[in-house]
Amino acid sequence: MTATDHALELVHAAARAASDKLAQQIVAFDVSDQLAITDAFVLASATNDRQVKAIVDEVEDKLRQVGAKPIRREGERDGRWVLIDYGEIVVHIQHEEERQFYALERLWRDCPTIALPADVVSHER
Repeated sequence: MTATDHALELVHAAARAASDKLAQQIVAFDVSDQLAITDAFVLASATNDRQVKAIVDEVEDKLRQVGAKPIRREGERDGRWVLIDYGEIVVHIQHEEERQFYALERLWRDCPTIALPADVVSHER
């Protein structure tokens, strides 16, 4: 099974939103074969807690514009790793230190990556 077209639409919207707020290392994985609870993960990182929160706000705004509402949000208070669960996709916005430590890419490396639109830029500092 692969991610649905709607899940891919949400992935693209979330990745664009993260890019708009200068997120780093934006990647997406199709986890539909591994997990029954979601189709895709979007990962992005930021250099500080304030930027993590700005990315989270932009992702929520852009996904709300396409009719998606989060089912659950975790980690917002600390601003180090915020998980936003939309059912079909889960967006992980991490401080770069958490990104390196938890290395989610390594955990999901057997899952296919999802090609992101050309206008999604992973910013580097």
